[in-house]
Parts: sequence; C-alpha cells; structure tokens
Amino acid sequence: MSRKIMEDVPVEILKGDLENYRKKALALGATDATIITTDETIIDERVRAKCLYPRCEGYGTSAHCPPYAPDLDETRKIVKGFSYAILIKIDAPPDTIKKGDGAIALKHAELLSQIEAMAFYDGYYLALGFGGSACKSTFCSTEACSALTKGQSCRFPFQARISMHGAGMDVFKMVSRAGWDIYPVGFSTKPADVPFVSYIGLVLIH
Repeated sequence: MSRKIMEDVPVEILKGDLENYRKKALALGATDATIITTDETIIDERVRAKCLYPRCEGYGTSAHCPPYAPDLDETRKIVKGFSYAILIKIDAPPDTIKKGDGAIALKHAELLSQIEAMAFYDGYYLALGFGGSACKSTFCSTEACSALTKGQSCRFPFQARISMHGAGMDVFKMVSRAGWDIYPVGFSTKPADVPFVSYIGLVLIH
C-alpha cells in the first residue's frame, strides 16, 4: 500500500525507512548495502573524462551515457537536493571477467529499480537510482538505443538508469570510504588478478 506524501518526514520514520531499504537490498541479493549522506557523494570531472580518454565504446550510443547524460554541474544540483542515499554493491566471482557480466549487471539493475520503487511508494516520490554499469550493455547490447530515436522512448524505463561513473561519480573513492574493498578491472585483467568483481549502484532517497 502506498503511503501518503509528507512534506516533512519525521526523523525516526526516515531513519527506519532507510534501514528497511538497506535490509531489502541485502534480501534481494546485494553483497552489501549502506546508508550514506549525500555529501559523501564524490563528483569529479576526471571520472567523466575517462569516458573520453580512451573513448568508451558506449559513448554516444545511449540516452543514459555521455554526452546525453546530465553534465557534472547538473548532477551536483540533483544530488544536492537530497540528504540520504543507499549505496549498494554486488560482488561477483572473478571469472565473470571471462564469461561476461550480463546476468550480474541485470540483477544489479533490477535490484536498484526495486529499491527505488519501494521508496517511491513509501512517499519518497523523487527517489532516483544511478546504475552500476552502462544500460546499453545491460539491456540493449545488440540493439540501438530506442530513446535516441525520434518519437520513441526507452525500452526499459523502470530499470535503465544513468551509471554512477557516467554521471561523474567517483565510485572507487566512495566505496573505499564506505569501508568496502574494490579492485580496478580492465581489458587486461585476468580472473586470478582479483578476488571478485564489484557492481556498485546508488539510490538517492530524500
């Protein structure tokens, strides 16, 4: 059942809701989830530059990726409008590097979508998620992004979201500050090089 909208949510209710979302993320399969304040969200121009140097193969192919994603100033304004967020991760076996990340990335996207929806129906109608990987590779890897076609919209409007790194968020630093281990994974990384691969997402709540 939906909860009525409250302009000022009592602190005890808000804290209880945030903890419920954290626990729900774990119940849905997250390896870990933590509540953060939005001043712990780190936005850095250098992160967005990594989309260009070297240019990511997804650049310009999705409405949720640069250059179509909000610029960093807009992202900062969006984040500033919230006070709290849930940082969510799924760790996958290192052999995911060889097999491809489709199933894990999809699971992570759906998990974020469910937490965002849960918050929405609890009255946090502006709740907004940021994904752990590019939506193009997760949902439409073999098709053109329909949202970039005139007169069409996204095929997966309730799951596809801008990735944290596509919005300029420094995921590595945020995760490290949260006390979690995370490792850089690139084209030359071998499964034996890392103990696990991490997918990180964020849901802005209130």
